[in-house]
Amino acid sequence: MTLNPPDLRPDRARTLLPEAPLRPGQPRIGMVSLGCPKALVDSERILTRLRAEGYAISPDYEGADAVIVNTCGFLDSAKAESLEAIGEAIAANGKVIVTGCLGAEPDYITGAHPSVLAVTGPQQYEQVLDAVHASVPPQPDPFVDLLPASGVRLTPRHYAYLKISEGCNHACKFCIIPDMRGKLVSRPAHAVVREAERLAEAGVRELLVISQDTSAYGLDLRHAEERGHRAHITDLARDLGSLGMWIRLHYVYPYPHVRQLIPLMAEGLVLPYLDIPFQHAHPDTLRRMARPAAAVRTLDEIAAWRGICPDLTLRSTFIVGYPGETEAEFQTLLDWLDEAQLDRVGCFQYEDVKGARANLLPDHVAPEVKQDRWDRFMAKAQAISAGKLAARVGRRETVMVDSVDEAGATCRTKADAPEVDGNLFIDEGFEALNAGDMVEVTVDEAGEYDLWGRL
Repeated sequence: MTLNPPDLRPDRARTLLPEAPLRPGQPRIGMVSLGCPKALVDSERILTRLRAEGYAISPDYEGADAVIVNTCGFLDSAKAESLEAIGEAIAANGKVIVTGCLGAEPDYITGAHPSVLAVTGPQQYEQVLDAVHASVPPQPDPFVDLLPASGVRLTPRHYAYLKISEGCNHACKFCIIPDMRGKLVSRPAHAVVREAERLAEAGVRELLVISQDTSAYGLDLRHAEERGHRAHITDLARDLGSLGMWIRLHYVYPYPHVRQLIPLMAEGLVLPYLDIPFQHAHPDTLRRMARPAAAVRTLDEIAAWRGICPDLTLRSTFIVGYPGETEAEFQTLLDWLDEAQLDRVGCFQYEDVKGARANLLPDHVAPEVKQDRWDRFMAKAQAISAGKLAARVGRRETVMVDSVDEAGATCRTKADAPEVDGNLFIDEGFEALNAGDMVEVTVDEAGEYDLWGRL
């Protein structure tokens, strides 16, 4: 068992591939998936298409006829990590196809790794398949190749990411995602619900709803209703909540209509959990970011949400050291955090990103100042987290079991999203538990980010 959080960054590599029986002569493809959960869903779609065409999925480099690397390109550090992963795959396998966000800069990739077979951008599923076909021709056998109804997933069986839209209509100066992934394009609500139903039938017990801007879902469709389902986040949340799974909402901007979601959480239809990227609290910093600059009104909204749903968990991420950030502006952020008392908090030190407008802003903050502010911010967030978790000692809570080993069971409460939040550990009487089980525990110990409990 490991304690959380690591460093709260969403751009770390995952290589998690399901093993399946291999028939003679069946071509095998490996996959390395980097970046955020939205990229992970893209990887799942690519692998599902490949499995449908008769390819097997290799869990290692050596057994693969070719390797796909799905890259992250949001930060310079993520780009460097992507290049490192591509190089590792080339060294271990030799035949590498690159896709994902960094694929929007093909010259950057081929300049470092000229031997890659092909480079495709984000969401370019057909081009990825074309590159695979050219390198490793398919050999489908319709009598033997069976695809699970829920497709190929890279998460444990009991939870899944559900992507409801692509792209983003915001123009934040530090972000190039709209340039890489385009404007908001929402999936029809009936298609989202149907996918959720298939996942439920396959044994999924928790859906993590993701997009670049979840609260804007359906705006481009003018919230059209089709086949009994309306393309609006409130209606979609209600429809998903009726399926009997945990429904967790990520990347929700604090638009006024978000308050309509809170009663659904109080009713138990949706988990009382909101992941909202506030980014900062000082109005001048937010204006330089081209973000809504209404931190005081946001505090009023948070108080109203908690008034409706007292058990609401709020997660957010922030940027320190943004160009022009003064010590006074940073202190405003610390004071705001004290008042907001957010439950789960992550923090980035600002980095220039090629193509981002923030690069051209004056008064960039020195690296040592950014590090000092990050340290102070995380110390404040850690103290708030420790206090909030200590208040839960003695409470009876429902938890979902994620894994079981010889040391105990690693679980999550309703307040914890996988990989980014804390865990609840059970180290006695856990032997009969299995991943995906939901059990009642009494919390009997709290740390800075994690809890311990007993059945």
